[in-house]
Amino acid sequence: MTAEPDADLIEQGRKLFAGDWRFFWASPSIESLPPMAGMEVAFAGRSNVGKSSLINALTGRNALARTSHTPGRTQELIFFEGPDNAGFRLVDMPGYGYASAPKAKVASWTALIHKFLQGRSNLARVYVLIDSRHGLKEGDLDVLKTLDRSAVSYQIVLTKADQVKPAELEQRTAEVKAALSTHPAAFPEVIVTSSQTGAGMPELRAAMVRLLGERRR
Repeated sequence: MTAEPDADLIEQGRKLFAGDWRFFWASPSIESLPPMAGMEVAFAGRSNVGKSSLINALTGRNALARTSHTPGRTQELIFFEGPDNAGFRLVDMPGYGYASAPKAKVASWTALIHKFLQGRSNLARVYVLIDSRHGLKEGDLDVLKTLDRSAVSYQIVLTKADQVKPAELEQRTAEVKAALSTHPAAFPEVIVTSSQTGAGMPELRAAMVRLLGERRR
């Protein structure tokens, strides 16, 4: 379902994400963003798609990013910084769409997401997380359009693959790939993951290591 990265990139990714990852900054507004430095990679997706769980699985930590069964618990842009000298940050974004919060607050988070995606020059890639059980929804397509307009490179990551039968997962992946053909800023490959089983984590880590290497050239 994804192009296989080479063993060297997988090992580099394992070492990078086995390092010291820590909370760095929380931004409830565009005005409170941290100074731009190094490379940032953001994780976007609908409420309860599994962004925080994915970040925890990537870094091998149970509680680096706060997880919850209640949609909408992440209400700010949360920045995590990697090992010293890595020059690399992860950004956990508020979920868009349904959330257990007042509509005005949800609208505010959604506006924050779109503004951040449009104006962060050191944002190297956005991983847009899509629930494998449901596929692309209208809110996802709105975010893809924002990324296309801003010429921000992005890649689709299917989450919760362990909760979908193999045949259905293959069909869902094919549907997402077909939809991406009309989106100019989209990376063509889809990464299929499960935070529960660890599926797709080596490929996702390797993709970020490759991106980091390209930015340093």
